[in-house]
Amino acid sequence: MRILRTIAEVLAAVRDARAAGHTVGLVPTMGAFHEGHLSLMREARRNHDLVVVSLFVNPTQFAPNEDLSTYPRDEARDAALAEGVGVDILFAPEPAEIYPDGFATTIHVAGITEVLDGASRGAHHFDGVATVVTKLFGIVRPDAAYFGQKDAQQVLVVRRVVRDLDLDARIVACPIVRESDGLAMSSRNVYLDAEARAQATALNRALDAAEVARAAGDGILPAARAVLAEAGIEPEYLELRDAETLDPVESVDRDALLLVAARVGSARLIDNHLLRGTPA
Repeated sequence: MRILRTIAEVLAAVRDARAAGHTVGLVPTMGAFHEGHLSLMREARRNHDLVVVSLFVNPTQFAPNEDLSTYPRDEARDAALAEGVGVDILFAPEPAEIYPDGFATTIHVAGITEVLDGASRGAHHFDGVATVVTKLFGIVRPDAAYFGQKDAQQVLVVRRVVRDLDLDARIVACPIVRESDGLAMSSRNVYLDAEARAQATALNRALDAAEVARAAGDGILPAARAVLAEAGIEPEYLELRDAETLDPVESVDRDALLLVAARVGSARLIDNHLLRGTPA
């Protein structure tokens, strides 16, 4: 595995791969790898000749009051894990490589960025995501890019960017990877002490309870709220949204996402379940 720092190096590596007739898969990450990230890398490895993983803690998607300075970083560990699952290139640039002096372009996606995490974290968040992903697609030119379904809204934002800008890349959303107790794997889980770690399992249990309630014909959101309340968690949001448009829905006639975000201890965590539609 090669660790590359510059855009020019990645462009050259991809150009050589293309000249040899190879396909290219991209896994965009901010590092602090866990099994969720590795599952994306393995899927890319199964499908492509060249696998590129970006490791870049993107400053433009953090607000001043968020955890940019403390976000977990361990490049040596991440590199060893990536190499272990067969990654070919780890692209680990400095911020100035991605955002050089005079950088003045922002990609803004209207509508679906203005709810849920967009409302909680601010417009800058998905502007930062959309801009850096567009840059990565321009650098790597992947046939497909792999994202985790835990960040369901992010996946929809990236798909909209690809559609609207006619970017030639397929977006693959891979299933959420969970700990044995159901907690969705996240780089921010390292912020949880033992008490908060146990409390955090209520997020997935709330979503499970909502699915049980739906099957019984009971209220989906009240069932989830009850589990969170019992665990002492006040969610930033707990909402049922259309799985494609993120419009609010009251019933699951079409595929819907049940999404939750909450601060548990010192960590802000998100989770979601996809509820398959049952049209009348």
